[in-house]
Amino acid sequence: MNPPLTRRRAPAMSPEQRREMIVQAAVPLVTEYGAAVTTSQIARAAGIAEGTVFRVFADKDEVLQACFAEVLRPDRVEAEIAAISLDQPLADRLAEAAGALHAHFGRLGALFGAVQRSGYNPPRPEPNAPGAPRKGCENSQASQWHALTDLFEPEREQLRLPAAQLASAFVALLMQCGRHPDDPSMPNTDEAIQLLLHGAFLH
Repeated sequence: MNPPLTRRRAPAMSPEQRREMIVQAAVPLVTEYGAAVTTSQIARAAGIAEGTVFRVFADKDEVLQACFAEVLRPDRVEAEIAAISLDQPLADRLAEAAGALHAHFGRLGALFGAVQRSGYNPPRPEPNAPGAPRKGCENSQASQWHALTDLFEPEREQLRLPAAQLASAFVALLMQCGRHPDDPSMPNTDEAIQLLLHGAFLH
């Protein structure tokens, strides 16, 4: 006679893993409802009891702060950019990077816009966070994004400026275009890339 089967209980999550799971469930809800989202909605989306939220977060405000920190993280978009093949032409590399950056900035704008519309005053991004302006040169923190700077490295000997400066100028151009997407006087992404690489003169 075979012994009775015993079910193995899934290993318990660490507090850090549970926080991560809750934040991943919360970010889309905060983007949709802003600060009006409830911890009950977040718990349902995460598939947990509402009380579980308060085992790792003091209150809803702390959940919101964790959501802000999550969308400000640069590592995911950096990983996307780092995966871009350097074997293709520089313009194509930059077009792929622009897509990743536009998506990243879009997530930032959607979440922060939603919480502001709901009457909540979100924290200002840290100076080194992506999207945060810095003195002297807006978005000059792009020079610290090694993956973006590396896109220029194959042509390093042909560049007029250091790769880090070009990376910073690239992000500044994208940000400027993104602020006025319906303005016909502003270049689109492809035009911005050509302007960066070839200047204003016809060749």
